[in-house]
Amino acid sequence: MRLAFWRAGKDKAVVERAVSKPDAEAMREVEAKVEPKADTKADPVAAVQARGESGDIDLHALGAALARKRGWILVPTVLALVASVAAVNLVTPRYKSESRILIDGRENVFLRPNSDRTEERQALDPEAVTSQVQLVLSRDLAREIIKKNKLAERPEFDPVLQGVSPLKSLAAMVGIGRDPFSMTPEERVLDAYYDRLQAYAVDKSRVIVVEFQSADPDLAARVANSIADGYLVLQQNARQDQAKNASQWLSGEIDSLRKKVSEAEARVEDFRSKSSLFVGTNNTTLSNQQMGEVNTQLNNARSIKADAESKARLIREMLQSGKPIESSEVLNSESMRTPSQQRVALRAQLAEQSSTLLGNHPRIKELKAQLADLDTQIRDEAAKIARSLENDARFASGRVQELTLSLEQLKKQATSTNGQDVQLRALEREAKAQRDLLETYLAKYREANTRETIDTAPTDGRMISRAIVSNTPAYPKKLPIVLIATIATLLLSAGLVVTGELLRQTAPRAAAVFSPAPAQARVREAPIVEAVVRTVREPIVDPFVDPVMAEPASLQPAMTADADVTEFTEIERLADRLRAAGPAARKITVLGTAPGEAITLSTLTLARHLAREARVVVVDLAASSPTIPAVAVDASAPGLAELMQGEASFAQVITRDRLSRLHLVMAGRPGFDRSLLQSPRVTLAVDALLRAYDNVLLDAGSASDLPAELLTASARAVVVPDASMTPEARTLMCEQLSAVGFSEVTMLRKPVQPSNAAEAPRVVAA
Repeated sequence: MRLAFWRAGKDKAVVERAVSKPDAEAMREVEAKVEPKADTKADPVAAVQARGESGDIDLHALGAALARKRGWILVPTVLALVASVAAVNLVTPRYKSESRILIDGRENVFLRPNSDRTEERQALDPEAVTSQVQLVLSRDLAREIIKKNKLAERPEFDPVLQGVSPLKSLAAMVGIGRDPFSMTPEERVLDAYYDRLQAYAVDKSRVIVVEFQSADPDLAARVANSIADGYLVLQQNARQDQAKNASQWLSGEIDSLRKKVSEAEARVEDFRSKSSLFVGTNNTTLSNQQMGEVNTQLNNARSIKADAESKARLIREMLQSGKPIESSEVLNSESMRTPSQQRVALRAQLAEQSSTLLGNHPRIKELKAQLADLDTQIRDEAAKIARSLENDARFASGRVQELTLSLEQLKKQATSTNGQDVQLRALEREAKAQRDLLETYLAKYREANTRETIDTAPTDGRMISRAIVSNTPAYPKKLPIVLIATIATLLLSAGLVVTGELLRQTAPRAAAVFSPAPAQARVREAPIVEAVVRTVREPIVDPFVDPVMAEPASLQPAMTADADVTEFTEIERLADRLRAAGPAARKITVLGTAPGEAITLSTLTLARHLAREARVVVVDLAASSPTIPAVAVDASAPGLAELMQGEASFAQVITRDRLSRLHLVMAGRPGFDRSLLQSPRVTLAVDALLRAYDNVLLDAGSASDLPAELLTASARAVVVPDASMTPEARTLMCEQLSAVGFSEVTMLRKPVQPSNAAEAPRVVAA
């Protein structure tokens, strides 16, 4: 008996000394001194028991059994070979043909609306391709293919035509199959059709494969191509029906819209005539156009007035200042042209005469007099022109007043017609909206009508591979079927023979375990045990009381004295000792020499006794027994594995016992990775439980894959022994566990049985 962590103790020298075994020669010498060897030839039962107790499988015996019972293997194998060959030759072969369709969502760009021709075609998703597969498998298409290829007239698709065998009728009577006579002819043909049809989408593509099987290879290829062609025709008809329905609906809507447009335009014209909101040039009403013209005239009159007033004022200023009249209005006047020329001539003569004559000369005086007279005429003419300009300014001022009055009247009139103009615009917008909608519907109607009448409406798919006639049967696969049937029968027959031989070999081992040992064997065993004890030469720990150092001779009396104590009383005594130990017994590791229910039952029984007066939790580290999930309030609660992975918290992994105040922590849900229990975080979790509970019991099972630090640190050990363990083996195991690091080791006399565990104290959960 070996536990994985025994060799990982602090005192390695003690461990090595404790676990060291006498070599084979020493054992043989001890046995020779005590008693001669048993004659296995004289006692065949003892030989069989010795071979069974060794735990090894006798391969030579297995081979001999296979050779001895080869008839039981070869005969069924040959029969299976003959039967499979006959079966595959009697079955009517089927030939398979396939066609392939590419789903690419094609569309004729010339049949698209003008607004959609620049848009890119969207790629089809896998769901769309799967939907197209279901369309290939539709019953409507199946009926068309059956009718087109006259499948209902073939006995292959309608078994009633060739007669139903009595075997099939009997199977239908007992409910194994369907009675063909209870089905309609269409149902029978459809069942046979779908039994031979298979349609699926090629992975990571938009290709649909249509496979069809039939006893006639020509029919298989023809039906596969018919299904692909029918699918494409079905899509094309669906598009044409869609266009036809759209054109019919648009036709009715167009007739209704035409009436609405006519009524809306009539309302616009009627309101315009009633409101006198006639439209002139530039799409404006007459009132607005008149207002603009009057405003233009008013601006012109104001400009004329200002021009005349400025010119008259300028001339008046020249006359008053005595300066020469140099205004363009005066100089360009017809009446001023002759005096101006004469004045220029007189000034020239005056200048000429002044060069030879003095100023008092009569000629000079005459010229000056004529020049002054001409200046007077020019001033008088300028005064007349100034008065004329002033008159023009007054006339323009009157015109401005008249135009201003007219403009005010037009403004008032326009103000009164604004509300009517708003209503008119609303009516015009409504009429325009109806007219635009009518034009849109007319354009769509023309497109739908074109798509309805065209014979080359695009479909969502196209055939990329047509089915061809196959000469190789697809069913049955003769060679694989024969090989599988033959090899399976061979392996099954050999397995039955091997199983029987293994059961025969293990039968003596089971009998030796469950039957009491002969007296002679016990007598012969005692000297050997004493020799082993003398070889170890270590003090013996009594497993039934607090561990003390005692001589080997004192062990057997202690055991016989308490042999009649039950497991229940022993567990109670152990619980009392642990309570008395107080904080020194807070962490208790329960382990056993072999995995089984006894370890878990002992742990639960001890924990329920302790839970009467303390807060106790049981941590399942073995996960080999269904007992703890069975007694837990929540059998599906997470455990330490989920806590290590961060999938659960401490509050979630702690559950209650159904029968007591005991708390439970399971190892993990079924299928968890046991390597998680070797994580250092498990030790931290146990330390956290030690701070929260008075006692923490670790159900370690056989402790074959658990770290030593987790089980031994500040812990006491309770060992559940095997029923067949000798006292010396128990003592040796206690010494080894003490050397590993357990503060105290207590070994039970015998494991708790399920009947005794059921009698454990039941305390109502607080």
